[in-house]
Amino acid sequence: MNRLLAKDRLGPDVYRYVVEAPEIAVRRKPGQFVIVRICETGERVPLTIADADPRKGTVTLIVQSVGKSTRQMSLMEPGDALCGVAGPLGRPTHIERFGTVISCGGGIGAAPLHPITQALHEAGNRVITLLCARTADLLIMVDEMEALSDELVIMTDDGSRGVKGLSTDGIRMIVDRGGKVDHVFAIGPPVMMKFVSRLTGELGIPTTVSLNPIMIDGTGMCGCCRVTVGGETKFACVDGPEFDGHAVDFDELMTRLGAYRDSEKKALEHWEGECRLGEVM
Repeated sequence: MNRLLAKDRLGPDVYRYVVEAPEIAVRRKPGQFVIVRICETGERVPLTIADADPRKGTVTLIVQSVGKSTRQMSLMEPGDALCGVAGPLGRPTHIERFGTVISCGGGIGAAPLHPITQALHEAGNRVITLLCARTADLLIMVDEMEALSDELVIMTDDGSRGVKGLSTDGIRMIVDRGGKVDHVFAIGPPVMMKFVSRLTGELGIPTTVSLNPIMIDGTGMCGCCRVTVGGETKFACVDGPEFDGHAVDFDELMTRLGAYRDSEKKALEHWEGECRLGEVM
């Protein structure tokens, strides 16, 4: 059992949890994730570790409430306990002193990007953080990311905060003003990562993306996170979750992401029906 020590709301249906997990807090590295089970009969939910405090023995998880299990978790409060938290899992991010890097986070992608940006900063890189969202209220962790960055750029689709435009507009703006960009780390919705990788491919900038949205089981046994990278089949949970963005078949990835959409919708509707009958959790 892992107790929830703190919870706060970061945006619409997005919550930050501080979870008691001392062994994971000591061992985790940027880019790694945990598997969470809310209850004995709950599904395995992969969540990237957004932060950790080894001295306090805690990890920070940021969760968007979109399906049955994450909706269940959104009802939990400090003092409640998760059935289990397993990890750290996945291959850590490759960190080195690249030079100038762009850390590009789309929406909730800022959460897994946070420890990576922290490590890039500590390695001596010049970090330009680019945070993007459809509207201002969907931006998260702005202050935390700014504290780790030499420069912060904010883009919103509707112009409600920062510069109006998409993540690709932001990258092109940064590149066009001069100065060599040595690496891009992009985490966000698959469609965002697809077009960022397409642009950086044209610009000749090495790019790392995280395929955590497709992960399910976290062990490679279910096979649901298969993705083609450089013409080879990879499993996002055990071979990644990070890959060369220029080698990922994003069209295949997005098709696979929709494979369980109907089942997920039915599970959520069934659970909400039970909630209305007073059978929560």
